[in-house]
Amino acid sequence: MHAITIPEPGGPEALVWAEVPDPVPGEGEVLVDVVSSAVNRADVLQRQGFYNPPPGASPYPGLECAGRISAIGAGVTGWSVGDEVCALLAGGGYAEKVAIPVGQLLPVPAGLDLVLAAALPEVTATVWSNVFMVAHLRPAETLLVHGGSSGIGTMAIQLAKAVGARVAVTAGGPEKLERCAELGADILIDYREQDFVEELGRATDGAGADVILDIIGAKYLDRNVQALAVNGRLAIIGLQGGAKGELNLGALLSKRAAVTATSLRGRPLAEKAAIVAAVREHVWPLIADGVVKPVVDRVLPMTDAAEAHRLMESSTHIGKVLLRSPAAA
Repeated sequence: MHAITIPEPGGPEALVWAEVPDPVPGEGEVLVDVVSSAVNRADVLQRQGFYNPPPGASPYPGLECAGRISAIGAGVTGWSVGDEVCALLAGGGYAEKVAIPVGQLLPVPAGLDLVLAAALPEVTATVWSNVFMVAHLRPAETLLVHGGSSGIGTMAIQLAKAVGARVAVTAGGPEKLERCAELGADILIDYREQDFVEELGRATDGAGADVILDIIGAKYLDRNVQALAVNGRLAIIGLQGGAKGELNLGALLSKRAAVTATSLRGRPLAEKAAIVAAVREHVWPLIADGVVKPVVDRVLPMTDAAEAHRLMESSTHIGKVLLRSPAAA
């Protein structure tokens, strides 16, 4: 098969479409012929040499895919060759084939195009596990999403609105904020022009956010704590603004607040399977009913992965950037 390889870390040009050995499904795995994959910030970090795959994972980038099962490993039940699926991966999505643990498979939601299904696994698993399984967002509470126009952000807005929460977002510029509003965001904050702590305070009569989903990390740590409501929960899922910050424990204590930080890629298989099962139970019906939809900026050929990474790094996209496999053309 062919896959996007990274012979040496570097810029987007470091991504090379090359012939590589076919993967073989092991016990508890299926082999999927990839139709499409999606670009995530983690892929950019891997390309730069800062985020290696966990032990035993595919060396190729790509944390999610959609396609058709072409072979089934020992011990797998409930799936058949030819089934259309999408999946959460530890790596290997930028390829024509990938072996996937069966616990990370999802059926393609009814009525959804197979190519677009690749936009779902990573964002739904990330949002559901952090906003609902860890931070326990409830109806009528306020969720603040940093990067509201990103793949994660556009999914978080929709899922939070689906359960009856109020949603505040930060994003850069009117166009991105307009798209967030179209998805249901109630409080729109342009981080380039406005202070999100002040704006959120005004919009909530000083109450703040019950849950904050943060992709920035250190740069926003102190201000996120300021923006939390009493009994608020801060869920950190990214470090775009640095890894080391100063935490005011007095402010945290006074609000009886909690800070959690999680990653998805390196979790044990059983934990990933539990998250995927929860997504299938709670999120997939919303997608099938049209309440929640994948937001896709564009679909590029997988051989143009370098251009997709340039787009990701420019932060001009809204929602997900997908890669279509040449084998699926």
